[in-house]
Amino acid sequence: MTIKENLYNGRIVSIDAFRGITILVMIFVNELASVSDVPQWMKHMPADADAMTFVDLVFPAFLFIVGMSVPFAFNARLVKGDQPTIIWKHTLKRSLALIVMGLFMVNAEYGYNEAKMYITPAFWAFLAYLLPIPIWNKYTTDFPTIWKNVLQYGGMLGFVTLYFLYVQDNGSIGMTPKWWGILGLIGWAYLFTVVFYWFTNGNLKALIVFFFICVLANCLNLTDGLAVREFGWFKFLAGHLTHVTLVCAGVIISLLFFDGKNSPEIHWKVIGFGLLFFLLGYLLRPYYEVSKIRGTPSWTLYSAGICTFIYYALYGLMEVKKKTAWSNFFMPAAANPLLIYILPGIIIYFNLAIGLQIIPEYFSSGIPGILWCMIFSFLMLYLMKIFNRFNIRLHL
Repeated sequence: MTIKENLYNGRIVSIDAFRGITILVMIFVNELASVSDVPQWMKHMPADADAMTFVDLVFPAFLFIVGMSVPFAFNARLVKGDQPTIIWKHTLKRSLALIVMGLFMVNAEYGYNEAKMYITPAFWAFLAYLLPIPIWNKYTTDFPTIWKNVLQYGGMLGFVTLYFLYVQDNGSIGMTPKWWGILGLIGWAYLFTVVFYWFTNGNLKALIVFFFICVLANCLNLTDGLAVREFGWFKFLAGHLTHVTLVCAGVIISLLFFDGKNSPEIHWKVIGFGLLFFLLGYLLRPYYEVSKIRGTPSWTLYSAGICTFIYYALYGLMEVKKKTAWSNFFMPAAANPLLIYILPGIIIYFNLAIGLQIIPEYFSSGIPGILWCMIFSFLMLYLMKIFNRFNIRLHL
């Protein structure tokens, strides 16, 4: 892997803003999922529907932003002089951390035998959400090494203990990957994309070919009657390539914007790819429909197109016109995305574990419920400011 000499090396506020906005919407829709009597356009569309809402765009936006950050992360490490072994170690550690957290969080939701659990499921889930903090906190240089080791290795031991304290609904000890959870899916998609990016030296043409391979694999995986669908390895690979499509799209758009000596006033190539995403989604829709839950190619392609043009608007506003002050509201979340993702789970399961219901039943449906979700989202942003001030930042 070589350094991309023409890749922009300054701070790109628009990517941070895109991340922060996505996280704020994510918190809102996650909280809204438990609220009844709200319009369908504020929830995920059912699996059998040929449609998507803005809620179905949140996860793709996460994946797209992960892809946009990949070229800069690699370049920064190469410029710093990191050897390939160090870069691969970091990549594998980050992917494994996301996959492990996703696995624990999914098993916290369902699949357990409450009567046979050694500790209550709510307390088990509370610990599963809490333990990532001591393990992956970015400790300051003056933090005592002995306490850092105690917290990190103690957290790892805690995860191992939780594994053996978990009793499945069939009575077996330990967890199973029912599915990988949002964090796990991000971890797998990140790993697949980074491996390809590394071996092709971040070549744009190769990444475009890889993007189409991912779309093709997604189509084959959803086409009835194909023999290849009978192979477990193909279903595993194609299932993850569905999400790699979005990460790869983010990498492509990032390189089109920032890998070059000149920065044109109008990025026609970016506009062209955004329109291409929509066109491909439109052409495939009659055969595979649009569905986030089923992971159809039209869903990924429409999402990639929408994310491309959302980012184009942010780029024009923040990088070209230099209007960035408004984004300060979102930056605490952008600077600490993993912590703000797990924090609501910590709060919810802590309340369940001690039998405390903070929010009155009045706020569990309709307009009051929607208003509460908005307030909750803003509270999470405020808490991030406090955590950031006290140097509690999760860094994989």
